[in-house]
Amino acid sequence: MPIRIGLLCAWIAVMCYAAANSIASRLVSVGQAHPLADGSNAITFANLFVLSSLISLVPMVFLFRKDLTRANLRKLAVKDWQLLTISAFVSSALTPGLFFFALEHSTVTNIVLIGRIEPPLFLMATCLFLKERFDKKAMIAGLIALLGASVMIGFCDTTTLGPGELAAFAATLTFMGSTLMARKVLKTVPMGIFATVRTVLGLGFYVLLVCTLQGPEQFRGLLSPVLLKQVWIYALVVFVIGQISWNLALKHAKPGEISLATSFSPLAGIVFAMTLLGEHPGAGLLPGAVLILLAIYVGQSKRPIPRKLKVLWANRPTYSHSDIAQVLVPVAAFPGLSAKGYKGQY
Repeated sequence: MPIRIGLLCAWIAVMCYAAANSIASRLVSVGQAHPLADGSNAITFANLFVLSSLISLVPMVFLFRKDLTRANLRKLAVKDWQLLTISAFVSSALTPGLFFFALEHSTVTNIVLIGRIEPPLFLMATCLFLKERFDKKAMIAGLIALLGASVMIGFCDTTTLGPGELAAFAATLTFMGSTLMARKVLKTVPMGIFATVRTVLGLGFYVLLVCTLQGPEQFRGLLSPVLLKQVWIYALVVFVIGQISWNLALKHAKPGEISLATSFSPLAGIVFAMTLLGEHPGAGLLPGAVLILLAIYVGQSKRPIPRKLKVLWANRPTYSHSDIAQVLVPVAAFPGLSAKGYKGQY
């Protein structure tokens, strides 16, 4: 049951994260249409992240209140706190910063497609660093999905290799690293402590990073009415539903199941970009989507097709020469034997 819950949470989280970039870009455009008195935009990526993180702490504390006890906090070793701190910086400060920079200098479609290098790399990394079982079928599915994304990139007229694409590539690598650390931490740290402490530490690291690199004026209008009205969409989808589902998936789902779920994210992300932002990946959408769906089919099949053929061949019906001869003779030639009673031997 926990594995099935983990698989379901992985797919929910992937759908939420697939919509995250499009929702954020859409909300930023809404803020540009409704500027503050000084002409600045209150709905920035930095403000969305900070306010959504604060909002997400409320349901986290309520859901994980049994884990958030002094006794559980005292049980954590120094190594656990070190991994929590590093994971918080990488996942909640460095990775969002890189993604937001990529969104400012590239399209959502390009960022989504570049992120397809993550599933096969994640499988290899879990095998090398976490000593988990290597899933060949999931690896094949991930490579097929990567091929589908490559086809989309190849036919996309707007795809370029600029600072936004490089930032998206770096963000994908840091996201994979944070995922590996999270799987390691969740083996010894309760879910509630991991989710809550990482959110608090990550928020602090992110604010410090932005203030150091860009200055505190980036958080101007943090409590403006236009931001408080629009931020709930992003906070609910990405930080509440998406983040909690992703943490549960990291704890309960298998690496192959997580990789399979993330293989669907480019198709979902492109659909959200087309719907919310009006972007179009070009002529490669259809062949790329077919390859991604093929990857999902390969990853979900319980038994590889070659093995199925071997089983069918091993269980094929066999007959002797006498059986064939008796079948060719009418049943009436054998008095007292009904058709239902014939078993192929006499």
